[in-house]
Amino acid sequence: MALRAAGRQSLVDSVVEQLRAQLAEGEWEVGDRVPTEHALAEQLQVGRNTVREAVRVLVHAGMLQSRQGEGTFVVSTTDPAEVMRGVRRAGIRDVLELRIALEAEGARLAALRHSPDDLRRMRAALESLEAFGDAGEPPADSHHELHAAHDLEFHTAVVEAAHNAALSATYGWFSSSVRDSLVASLGDREVPSIVPADHRALVDAIASGDPAAAEAAARALLEAPKRAIEALLATG
Repeated sequence: MALRAAGRQSLVDSVVEQLRAQLAEGEWEVGDRVPTEHALAEQLQVGRNTVREAVRVLVHAGMLQSRQGEGTFVVSTTDPAEVMRGVRRAGIRDVLELRIALEAEGARLAALRHSPDDLRRMRAALESLEAFGDAGEPPADSHHELHAAHDLEFHTAVVEAAHNAALSATYGWFSSSVRDSLVASLGDREVPSIVPADHRALVDAIASGDPAAAEAAARALLEAPKRAIEALLATG
């Protein structure tokens, strides 16, 4: 499929969008070498410098990879930034359901692979969460954000105890949406508050080395807020 000629304004952005669209539509598959700067410049009717800058943008985005002396190759047909924007536009129920999927698998693997350091990190995060919850400070926005940060540190410790680099990277990338949903939940009286006992049960299940129990504990921990959110959406 031939690329359409780019307009004269915002040339780099225009070329980036056209190349991104071609990648998404399957013009080039993962592993393919894209046309040379000269060929792309002719197809787009722009200068080679414009093409070079557009390629740099897509390399930075993780869609292309430049190899010295070999050319530029496709490493992903999906723009991670666009995926992240989609996640951030998702509703709180969607985010919670994805959390359950990631954290349940993380807990299951953590039961099989955790180290003593992993357990110490989880317990330290839980102690900080419990201490914060006992502080009795007024429910200001900043308080909710700090509370969410402590809770997120605990869940991140659980996921990273799985020792799966892809899972950790995905959860880390997703964590800003988790934090936002936690802050929103903490500010809603209809959503159950964070229960440290449920978190302790999860740590105990991981420490026991029972993957099924750990997965069940992770799901149980998020089941109450999931039901609350579903009830609110049903009545809304």
